[in-house]
Amino acid sequence: MSHEAKGMVWAACAMLCIAPAFAEEGAATPQLTAEQQAEMEAYAKAGAPGAPHLAMAATAGDYDLKVRSWYQPDGPAMEDAGTATRQMILDGRVLLETLNSSMMGVPFTGQSMTGYDNVTGEYWGTWLDSMSTGLMVSHGSCDATGACSFAGSWNDPVTKGPVSARMTSRWTSPTTQLFEMFGPGKDGREMKMVEILYTKK
Repeated sequence: MSHEAKGMVWAACAMLCIAPAFAEEGAATPQLTAEQQAEMEAYAKAGAPGAPHLAMAATAGDYDLKVRSWYQPDGPAMEDAGTATRQMILDGRVLLETLNSSMMGVPFTGQSMTGYDNVTGEYWGTWLDSMSTGLMVSHGSCDATGACSFAGSWNDPVTKGPVSARMTSRWTSPTTQLFEMFGPGKDGREMKMVEILYTKK
């Protein structure tokens, strides 16, 4: 177990031990050591939503999608339509997106979570969909305009090995966002794989 995970377990145990004392009517406030107080404050600061979380919350809502995907660098794009819904969960800490579209004529559903880690100062993302049982994990950064760059990987079902990709997104207007995903083609060179234009309803 990592040091961070052990710390989280310790904090949870500490809260469980302290909670009954607060629950007893008229009970005195439990006295923490200086070290315990500092650790509790560190966890409280790490768990408090801040400006990055408010920026994500501003993108919550319903969207219409225009999806374009490529299987060869010089090949024609496949075009699909879709919808997406974004909402904040965990009391404003994580942005959850549910996407519905189609892929090669087959109905397709995907779900992502995006967050900002106050400890590392880095954005993170996850992706799951109805055409896989695996998980894509990515990390990145966003600027003041809402333009973001992420890099992540997933396990390829053919090679059984990891495949790396990078993703960018930017707002082209107050109500439209362009998402692009780039990964290795069959020749190993980077190519654009997916482009999604989000239009907020």
